Amino acid sequence: MFDSRPIIGITMGDPVGVGPEIIFLSLSNPAIYEICKPLVLGDLRILTAAKQCTQSHLHVESVKDPDSGTYKFGSVDVLNLSEIDPDKISWGNPTVQTGRAMIQYIQVASDLAIQRRIAAMVTCPINKTAMQLAGFPYSGHTELLAERTESDHYAMMFAGDRLRVVLATIHVPLRVVPSMLSKQKILATIKLTWQTLQERFGLKTPRIGVAGLNPHAGEGGMFGNEEKDIIAPAIAQARNEGIDVIGPLPPDALFYHAAKGRYDVVVSMYHDQGLIPFKLMHFNNGVNVTIGLPIIRTSVDHGTAYDIAGTGIADPGSLIAAINMAVQQAAYVSETGRHSP
Repeated sequence: MFDSRPIIGITMGDPVGVGPEIIFLSLSNPAIYEICKPLVLGDLRILTAAKQCTQSHLHVESVKDPDSGTYKFGSVDVLNLSEIDPDKISWGNPTVQTGRAMIQYIQVASDLAIQRRIAAMVTCPINKTAMQLAGFPYSGHTELLAERTESDHYAMMFAGDRLRVVLATIHVPLRVVPSMLSKQKILATIKLTWQTLQERFGLKTPRIGVAGLNPHAGEGGMFGNEEKDIIAPAIAQARNEGIDVIGPLPPDALFYHAAKGRYDVVVSMYHDQGLIPFKLMHFNNGVNVTIGLPIIRTSVDHGTAYDIAGTGIADPGSLIAAINMAVQQAAYVSETGRHSP
């Protein structure tokens, strides 16, 4: 009998963070196995240690490739990509070895997604300091995956059932944000957001609200000129191209109205402008989505939580939501045949 469930690759993330344990806590939910075939890319021995700290009854099974998994509830299929001795590391304390391992999980998963051997990749949290310690000069998953997939136009989206946010700039100091904004950059972000909502979320005519950079969206130039000189012209051109977009709007009001359903997404000018309201609403079930890639990548929207790693008390809600969103996007891609926004 044909099994139509998509294979979803789940990277273990930082071996000494909460990634291994939230995997067990998530895969303890039989509903996950009803919608997909979860394949964990990580370390067999670390996962076994995480099984103990979560008191899980799930069986850990090593597989040689995505096609050889059983994908049945009660058994966690693992593509073993590293050999870390749990007795030589401790929860919450990254090393060069753990840093290199977490990068390898991402690299292999992205390659499998590019080859269409998995339908999507879902990533558990990594630590940026550990990444640098291991010799990788990236500021996070997004930049690494963009390079790996040779993607020039990409962005971070954060998605929940009440609010979606796309960032015009990502991991940069606040003081350099104005210099990084341009009409072309904002226009490209609006167009990418529009296309992604159509092709990955199934929205035929998305409604986009664009936040201003300054208080009160500049107040006619009183608090800054970026709105009238950069943001408004980008919005005007996007509207001329048929995109349903409005702004620049004062962020304090915009996020309220977006959460009430007036807009399908908010384009935010910088990281914390978008992430603070988003996490207020979706701290335990928000999903980080990299848009603009030729592959589907969703992720938890929280960090490695070193302070509680190994205790078994981490909340798996964000990972469960990320898996569900990856399955939904894989279904849209399968229906339309469009892999890249």
